[in-house]
Amino acid sequence: MLDSLSKGFFHLLAASSALKSLASSYGMRHQTSFARRFIAGESVEEAMPAARTLGTNGLLLTLDQLGESVASAADAAAATQAYLHVIDVIEGAGIERNLSIKLTQLGLDIDRVTCLDNLRRILDRAAAGAFFVRIDMENSPYTEATLEIFETVWGLGLRNVGVVLQSCLHRSEQDLARINALGARVRLVKGAYKEPRSVAFQQKSEVDAAFVRMMQTLLSEGTYPAIATHDEAIIAATKAYAAEKGIGLDRFEFQMLYGIRRDLQTSLMADGYRVRVYVPFGKEWFPYFMRRLGERPANVGFVLKGILSER
Repeated sequence: MLDSLSKGFFHLLAASSALKSLASSYGMRHQTSFARRFIAGESVEEAMPAARTLGTNGLLLTLDQLGESVASAADAAAATQAYLHVIDVIEGAGIERNLSIKLTQLGLDIDRVTCLDNLRRILDRAAAGAFFVRIDMENSPYTEATLEIFETVWGLGLRNVGVVLQSCLHRSEQDLARINALGARVRLVKGAYKEPRSVAFQQKSEVDAAFVRMMQTLLSEGTYPAIATHDEAIIAATKAYAAEKGIGLDRFEFQMLYGIRRDLQTSLMADGYRVRVYVPFGKEWFPYFMRRLGERPANVGFVLKGILSER
């Protein structure tokens, strides 16, 4: 039954303002609520206990303030200021200095100059504090603009920044060669957005095959790649390829989502692999969570297992 649920269904839920309002009013109300298992809090301050626990347990972490597609330059400036505040809080907490951002939070829908200026403010402040910043990849209409802005800041000499590529898109293997040529860091994901057939693979087998090809290219030619998946078959393929090619465990890392497959995170770390946990926080958690469920119907199973069994 779960396998019959389409990505489009979850995206429809994610776009529902009524469901978002209901979920936001209830989901984070109590420390023991469902949402708090997968979202670390509504503010960076609320996310700090979860982040500290991950670090104490030997896991790497990335903090992500949820939100996207701001409607005005003032909103983009506010989002930028919020990220500067996040940097201050992380510095004060003494946890790992690693962030994830979306360019539509910074004004990409308004104009590229606004977005680029806001991104540079964050990257300059982050560089001063020895932070690494990952630019998230949004849905396909933003792919080229995201890569162009990334290349612009890279060309300005900012090296504390990486980007995300999605194996579901037809173009991504060419984009990977483009980013590898720069020597920049890539986070490889399958892709959480519902995309048309004209730009993206529609079958899971095709997405998985592209992911494995890109994973192999990244391990052989990339710069400290991040293999972001909960798929045990792909994780096994990654481990086998690294072993076959003699690629050291310090040359790449696995990445997973906060609250999902804690058992797998722990077992990989016990085997000597570097594991980074993506820690989302913020009031805009509902669309993010629905997209993650829609990314692959089996993720619903991961969620249900997580609810039924503490690990």
